[in-house]
Amino acid sequence: MSRIAPCFEALRAAGRKALIPYLTAGDPNPALTVPLLHALVAAGADIVELGVPFSDPMADGPVIQRASERALAHGVTLASVIDMVREFRSEDRATPVVLMGYANPIEAMGLARFVAAAQAAGVDGVLVVDYPPEECGSYVEALRGAGIDPVFLLAPTTREARLRRIAQAGSGYLYYVSLRGVTGAAHLDLDEVERRLPLVRAVSALPIGVGFGIRDAASAARAARFADAVVIGSRLIEELERSEPARAAERLQAFLRPIRAALDARAREAVP
Repeated sequence: MSRIAPCFEALRAAGRKALIPYLTAGDPNPALTVPLLHALVAAGADIVELGVPFSDPMADGPVIQRASERALAHGVTLASVIDMVREFRSEDRATPVVLMGYANPIEAMGLARFVAAAQAAGVDGVLVVDYPPEECGSYVEALRGAGIDPVFLLAPTTREARLRRIAQAGSGYLYYVSLRGVTGAAHLDLDEVERRLPLVRAVSALPIGVGFGIRDAASAARAARFADAVVIGSRLIEELERSEPARAAERLQAFLRPIRAALDARAREAVP
């Protein structure tokens, strides 16, 4: 069993919402990734998403594309990302880690080898953007057999029949893409997200995380009104791009802590 379900259960019991920051492994350099993950947890992250760099990240906007390019220039591979998780686990046995990326690196490594390595390193979930639920039965079966959650994306255009299929295939949580576009796009429409989430909840009891457009404490707090988690990626990477490496952890914490505070303030307001 992964750490994800117990994490959400504990948060629900406390009346809190999950904060899930995303970083691209190896950006700005591989030596910083694990310290940055620890810094995010110290700043209030409940789950961390660790991006596997890929040369053609079709769902990602220019910010995460640049992060992948920097990581690839340092020679970061799927195997080295898994090693980073193993190093993180040597000090943090509690925080769930979700790998996010694309099918090509997994196919190159081989599914069985990937799942075995991810399990041994302490990976809790895997989100592969281009594994459609209709065509990845062996992938889902292999992950679940290893106690790892297959996490799937939901789009604003996903129809009800496909929602049901995704809900059956996924576990851990569902990742609702809050806009029609790539990561980091500016045209966030949380009103539409709020209208759509009851349809998702009607077909699945899994927690729902909202991402692809959350950029600050205000948008995070608003999304937390109707979602179980908020995911923030591109804005964190923008902060990294503006920071000297020696100050990167401090800068990310300074950005994330007000978001954590806003989510907790929203939770306190909801208590009768």
